[in-house]
Amino acid sequence: MQIALQLCISGVSLGMIYAVIAFGYQLTYVTSKTLNFGQGEALALGALVGLSLSAWVGYWAMLPLVLLFGLAHGALVERLGVRPALQTRSEFGWIMATIAIGIIGKNLAETIWGKDDLKFPSPLPETPIVFGDGLRVMPMEILVLAGALSMMLLIEFLSRRTLVGKAVVATADDREAASLMGIHTGSMITLSYGLSSAVAALAGVLVAPLTLTGASMGVSLALKAFAVAIIGGLNSGLGVIVGGVLLGVVEQFTAFYISTGYKDVPGLLMLLAVLAIRPTGLFGKTAIKKV
Repeated sequence: MQIALQLCISGVSLGMIYAVIAFGYQLTYVTSKTLNFGQGEALALGALVGLSLSAWVGYWAMLPLVLLFGLAHGALVERLGVRPALQTRSEFGWIMATIAIGIIGKNLAETIWGKDDLKFPSPLPETPIVFGDGLRVMPMEILVLAGALSMMLLIEFLSRRTLVGKAVVATADDREAASLMGIHTGSMITLSYGLSSAVAALAGVLVAPLTLTGASMGVSLALKAFAVAIIGGLNSGLGVIVGGVLLGVVEQFTAFYISTGYKDVPGLLMLLAVLAIRPTGLFGKTAIKKV
């Protein structure tokens, strides 16, 4: 029982990172029906930039700077890769554009920080906290869970309580109607891309102390987060949380009880099952188009 609880705690912590990155996919999808396939590179760049900044200003003072970096990175991706495709009504141009910008970012990271993985110093003690009869929890796992939830709740609060957030929601609901009401929908799409990269960058500095930091660290995380977004539903915030936690826990149990070599299999099986049974995701809503 204790082992199962230990695996659940580790799985929830990992799953919340998946959920945060998946939440980034959701932000861009609801406003523009596009996805940033460079999310993994945004996470890696955020972690590497955070690693360099933390050496100068410390971990906690580095966090808002990484947030600003993520906002700028996402806005740049939207302006260079997504907006031209939307303006020319290119159905798949934004896919290749975001992938290309991601590859450029990865190569740039390798040029600046090298190809070898780096150790990200933990801002918290690396001695596990012991609960009850030997249940061990790393302080960074608690920080990851708290940080991930805080990011998602903050964006939800901004969406519901601020004028800019309501403009983003209006753009997501009906872009043409929002434009007729005087909302600059192009700026709202840029903002959604900025927020998408910002949450990925912050996720990078949260997970980096638990792993090694490098230009390729975000590839696997972004792919699994994309699976989480599909499993939970690309238009459901609750869905990405449930999907992320579910995938994280299942992965930990699979790695412990079966083999680490089969760790990625459950996510693929869950993805295939959801696509076959409910293509809109577990919590997704079917969109009805009026012709």
